[in-house]
Amino acid sequence: MRKARYTDEELLALSGIQHICFCPRQWALIHVERQWEENLRTAEGHLVHQRVDDPFFTESRGDLVISRAFPLVSYTLGLYGVADVVEYIRSGDGISLPGREGLWTMRPVEYKRGKPKIDERDEVQLCAQAICLEEMFDVHISWGDFYYNEIRRRVPLSLSAELRERVHSLSEEMHGLFKKGVTPPADASRKCNLCSLQNVCMPKLTKKTRSVRTYVRKHVKEACVEDS
Repeated sequence: MRKARYTDEELLALSGIQHICFCPRQWALIHVERQWEENLRTAEGHLVHQRVDDPFFTESRGDLVISRAFPLVSYTLGLYGVADVVEYIRSGDGISLPGREGLWTMRPVEYKRGKPKIDERDEVQLCAQAICLEEMFDVHISWGDFYYNEIRRRVPLSLSAELRERVHSLSEEMHGLFKKGVTPPADASRKCNLCSLQNVCMPKLTKKTRSVRTYVRKHVKEACVEDS
């Protein structure tokens, strides 16, 4: 296990790892500039999570114990957050649970409004949650699960070494940008149409190679011509 690198004061929101994986500019707009806009996708996501975000609810089903809204922290990643669900499965090894016999393995489950993505933004979020649990309980977690509301079924995720390295790399990028207070320029692409911050980001404008002064002068000149 890697050594702790961050203090309580340096912790960043774990949820941001999916933002920086999708787009570093989106992450900085939300977590550095504190800007946010709701759209249909984010609203639907909130509704899906309301069903599982009850930190006082624990459910037992024989050899399965379900804990909801589980608080997380990792001082190696420098991230904190909440897991939608952590399942404890009775096993021959694992950890003990207060008031319950035997040993139990842990498995994080993340609820998503849509369907599996073509990129890895969901995967890095779930893997980061698993790394937090490993650090907090001194365990090893090989698998996690997604529950996608659109397809109404679970999708398992293998927490590979490559995925773990990707999580560590993204967390370092987050801390680097946050420390500098930098918002990267946009990398305009089709995915901008899926972003709830498109109107705030203005990707086509920030991608311009000409200066802002030149851009403003051009539009002032055009406005004067129209008024004349």
